Amino acid sequence: MNGQAIHSAALCTHRLDPAAQLLRDRALTTQPVAYLLIGPAIFLMALLLAAPLTCVFVLAFTDYQLGDRTLSFIGFTNFQDLAHDPVFGRALSNTALYVLIVVPNSVALGLVAALLIQSAAGLKTFYRAMFFLPVMSTVIATAIVWEFMLHPTFGFVNVALKATGFSPHNWLQDGDFALYALSVFGIWQQFGLNMVLFLAGLASIPRYLYEAAAVDGAASGWERFRLVTWPMLGPVTLFVVVITSIRSFQVFDVVHALTRGGPNKATEVLLYSMYAEGFEFFRTGRAAAIAIVFIGIVLVLTLVKARILEKRVHY
Repeated sequence: MNGQAIHSAALCTHRLDPAAQLLRDRALTTQPVAYLLIGPAIFLMALLLAAPLTCVFVLAFTDYQLGDRTLSFIGFTNFQDLAHDPVFGRALSNTALYVLIVVPNSVALGLVAALLIQSAAGLKTFYRAMFFLPVMSTVIATAIVWEFMLHPTFGFVNVALKATGFSPHNWLQDGDFALYALSVFGIWQQFGLNMVLFLAGLASIPRYLYEAAAVDGAASGWERFRLVTWPMLGPVTLFVVVITSIRSFQVFDVVHALTRGGPNKATEVLLYSMYAEGFEFFRTGRAAAIAIVFIGIVLVLTLVKARILEKRVHY
């Protein structure tokens, strides 16, 4: 008797819930349409991202050379060769040094520029456009300009040094200074984008927080920045640091345009080493192995940085 009552109650409940049944029917009818609409995007992602990455991963375990019609699987030989290759070790250390110089300085300059523009009384649009111009310009064009600026005889930098009593220097051909010269170019190129991102973060901070801080005694600009601005910029700062780190690891164009990894491998970086292996020495399998190492390093650093900084970010 109790079982029949429960069954009857369940039937009544099912009959008294037409809205749920309607939603269920709509979901069943709209699912094919949804898959049809996202199908082109999934196809393009598979064609442009998944398929090339799979090919690179497979080639990293082969001895394939560009132009060959055959290949052989050699396991981890390419990775073992990279582990004992001094040129690859130099490229890895140069890339790490470049990132350590460019990331903190470009982030700090971007924040300072954003704060100055935010507090400026006028010409905000002009300053935003001027600082953002290096981001919009092509890397090759700006690299050529910097090459002329750093020219050892008639470059603007050496002319200015000579006018102030210092001796001129061949910045791009000196192994002790070439990577630092490229790092200055990287900072100049990237801080404009960081400035725009920080400006967006500053615009999203509620004004009443500054009023509350002033009521609580935070009268100086430094106190307002320390108590309100910097904590509220936490998510934006995390995003800027991660994006700048990835872009710094991807440095290639300026190296190829100005130094080609020289002098004496002083500016050899990971992506240029991958390019040289693949398109100068035609060792495609080894170049694919460098690409896998590069992707792994960027992925690990991004995850670690996000995990560490997320605990200190105010959302």
